[in-house]
Amino acid sequence: MFESRQLSADVSMRLLRLSDASVLTAAYARNRDYLSRWEPVRPEEYYTQEWQAADIANRLVAHRSGEGYAFGLFAGAALVGRFNVAGIVRGPFQSAGLGYWVDKIYAGRGLATAAVKIIIDAVRDEIGLHRLEASTLLDNIGSQRVLTKAGFDRIGMAPRYLQIAGKWQDHILYQVLLHD
Repeated sequence: MFESRQLSADVSMRLLRLSDASVLTAAYARNRDYLSRWEPVRPEEYYTQEWQAADIANRLVAHRSGEGYAFGLFAGAALVGRFNVAGIVRGPFQSAGLGYWVDKIYAGRGLATAAVKIIIDAVRDEIGLHRLEASTLLDNIGSQRVLTKAGFDRIGMAPRYLQIAGKWQDHILYQVLLHD
């Protein structure tokens, strides 16, 4: 399930492995300032290899139980993006949330759109979800474009939805329905 996929001539996507902790740590170090406006305030420990190894280990447990999937984008050995399918709810809902980021050097190349399209197909065809949701800050035009190009529909705006960059911020909500 979820074998490695080529997104461009030099970038591929696959599930994260515990052995990726060092390259994930390096990616966060490279992108810390760049990502800070779109992410929660993180404790200093978050930027250590130990924290990233523990997080990957937890996500692997979620993967084995069918509750989430963590993907990395790789250019050679370097991690240049991260995509998480999380909060999978079964029963009549059959839904999950999607979060992602792409390295500042690789942003704007269509990689996020390509990755999101692959994830949509995988969660529909391989794990049987009916719906995938995502949200963006109001001014995150790039991410809004990614979601729209990948087939998501805007479904509303949630006031003070997530605490990002140290404050509760409004988000635009998106969803893609995977079955008629």
